Order: sequence, then C-alpha cells, then structure tokens
Amino acid sequence: MQIAPTLIEGRVHDLGDDFAVRRLLPAQQARHVGPLVFFDHIGPASFAAGKGMDVRPHPHIGLATVTWLFEGAIRHRDNLGSLADIRPGEVNWMTAGNGIVHSERTPPDERRDGQTLHGIQIWVALPQADAEVDPEFHYHDRTQLPRISQPGVDAILIAGEAYGERSPVKVFAPMFLLEVKLAAGTELALPPEHAERGVYLVEGAVRWGELDLSTTQMAVQAGSSAPSLRAKQDSRLMLFGGAPLDGERHLWWNFVASSRERIEQAKTEWAAQRYAPVPGDEEEFIPLPG
Repeated sequence: MQIAPTLIEGRVHDLGDDFAVRRLLPAQQARHVGPLVFFDHIGPASFAAGKGMDVRPHPHIGLATVTWLFEGAIRHRDNLGSLADIRPGEVNWMTAGNGIVHSERTPPDERRDGQTLHGIQIWVALPQADAEVDPEFHYHDRTQLPRISQPGVDAILIAGEAYGERSPVKVFAPMFLLEVKLAAGTELALPPEHAERGVYLVEGAVRWGELDLSTTQMAVQAGSSAPSLRAKQDSRLMLFGGAPLDGERHLWWNFVASSRERIEQAKTEWAAQRYAPVPGDEEEFIPLPG
C-alpha cells in the first residue's frame, strides 16, 4: 500500500530588520528526510541601500551545507581560505567534516545598492563513516548542473541523482535535491530510486496524492513508491530526499553528530577558539550560545 504524504507547515523565525526564515526541518513530523536534517526558507527579504546580511564566522561539524538562491547574492568565506559569491543557479557546497568555520555576508555591490534575498538553506548529515573527513569547499556555476526538461517541467539537479542525471556536486550518500518549475496541469513522478522524499512549495499550488500543498508548505513521504505531483497552477518547488540516515543525529546550534560527546567536544573547541580564523573576516565571530 502506498503511504500518504505528511504535511509540515514550518515555523517562522524573525531575525530582525524585516529578515525572516521559515524552518521546515527538523520538525515533529520528520526529523530528517534522507540525509537532509535541516531546511530553511530564507526571505524574501528586501535590504535597502547600505544594508545587508551579516552572519559572522561560526563553526560546523558533521554535515555539508548548501544555500540555493532564487534572488540576491551571498558572499561565503571560510577558514580554508575559500572566497565565493553565490547567486541564483549556482552552488556553494561546504563539507564541514571534522570542523570548519565560515561567514555569510552581503557582497559589497549588493550592500551598496540594496537587494532582495530569497532562497533555501539546507544541511546534509554526513554518513557516520565520513563524519570526520577533512573539510572541503566547492563552487559550481549554473552551466555545470544538469537540467531536466520535458513538457511543462523545467528542473535543475543541484545535488545527487535523479531522472537519469547526476550532479557534479560531491555527496557522501544517495540523495537528490532539485529546483523544479511546473506549468499548471503538469504531472511529475518523484525519483523512484530514493526511499525518502520531500516536496517544498516555494510558490504556487500542487496536489501530491490526496494532499493539497500551497506556498511555503512542505510534505514528506517514504516507502517503495510515491504518488505523482500535479500542478494546480504554475509552481516552483524543491524536491529532495534520499536513502535513510544510518542512525539518528543530534543537532545543537551549528553542530551535527551521532553522539552527544562529539557535540560537547565541538562546543569546547569553539569556546576555546581552537579553530583557525577566516581570512578576510578575522575581527568578529559568533560566541557559543549560553
């Protein structure tokens, strides 16, 4: 019997200055979907000239992060020496592994002129066998990402495998992450090779099985098969999922680990400032939460 999708509404967090994020994962209905353990919808937020986003240097362990933008730009720096501006259609994929520090700020031109920032931020838990790999950072421009085009469907494969395509982004476990635009009336089957699946509706209206989804709603589903999606109007959505995680994960602040002891170790190391600083962004950092 096919399992019905489960609805997730998410929670809005106001970060100040009219900048808000909607957190969908982890949720009571699903702590993770495939290896994805964290899913935020950023904005849309409008920054006036001279204003911008400033996420000061902070650490991560045990995960990979990706920010996928629909509008705007973010400058990434990390303590490996990486410096890259991400814009719509591009991928900054950061594998934290045994520990990395990075900052995310509005680039100078966008800060001068003002911008609208709108996108998705996702954390992917690394398999336990790879949780302590050395950190890496990779940038991929839009020409490197596979496109899936069929009548009424325009999709970009950001990471993993789906619909016979494979993204060049380095991942450590079976997964898929796509941005999909569906024309009204179009049906789309979800990738059948993945056991856990999620749909997030950025804009529009779709029906997944017997469940109707509207803008900013998510639904998740697992099993050997999944119902198809049908767009009730022109829609933009994120499709994601993969193989089940190899065990539960603990999330505390920016740390992901399979044991609480590893979280405590990371907390001690950050409090003692044992991580290397971020070149070009050495003056500030986010303290360990009290």
